[in-house]
Amino acid sequence: MTAAANISLSPCVEVQGVHKFFGEFQVLFDVNLKVRRGEVCVVIGPSGSGKSTLLRCVNHLETIGAGRIRVNGQLIGCEERQGRLYCLKPGAIAAQRRNIGMVFQRFNLFPHMTALENVLEGPVHVKGIPRKAARPLGLALLERVGLADRAYQYPAQLSGGQQQRVAIARAMAMEPEVLLFDEPTSALDPELVGEVLDVMKALATSGMTMIVVTHEIGFAREVADTVVFMDQGRIVEAGSPQQVLDAPKNPRTQAFLSKVL
Repeated sequence: MTAAANISLSPCVEVQGVHKFFGEFQVLFDVNLKVRRGEVCVVIGPSGSGKSTLLRCVNHLETIGAGRIRVNGQLIGCEERQGRLYCLKPGAIAAQRRNIGMVFQRFNLFPHMTALENVLEGPVHVKGIPRKAARPLGLALLERVGLADRAYQYPAQLSGGQQQRVAIARAMAMEPEVLLFDEPTSALDPELVGEVLDVMKALATSGMTMIVVTHEIGFAREVADTVVFMDQGRIVEAGSPQQVLDAPKNPRTQAFLSKVL
């Protein structure tokens, strides 16, 4: 569990009454969620339950059909004037995303760039930090994820676990307010999962606000402050790991966990 002292009472991420449609098909139904600063929220559930879609809505990679999403009190993707919502322009949305880091299932590293160059891409080209000034930050982040000796290697020279750790360092380089993880270990060989989870555990201990979509129940049990179970686009049950994983009340949660534990 993250240290209680790292958790603020005010929400870092607040999802209010969110609905999401793909055409006429509804994938999220009245989703409400609060994640406090310094908290680790782990979202579990069957495939197709809306977990990844919810995550992508938080940083406006997907637009919502109804509801509101706030990060540090700021509406994401829109602004409210006299009770009505107006979409922000792309530049304003991009500025908001600077505070929301995301680590994807696939690493999405630039193959023609070294590990260090991948990490520096955001600070240099988005924040405008001179490359020479950003380089110590990039090296420190690679050291933090255990890859200081791989800084000048290309993605093709790295294992899947190492590439995902570079992706985490790249997300951290933007100094985000919250980190979103979309099934970060599902594309890895089983023997490489542990090294990525260890980095995520260290981030949690440091007080980083995190929302993690994962099938790693052991990680949820060890690290999460809150576990959210989703099914068919709805939050079915939420609470501490002890409440949701060890003593679930909802029959759907019970059925799911009986198959994965």
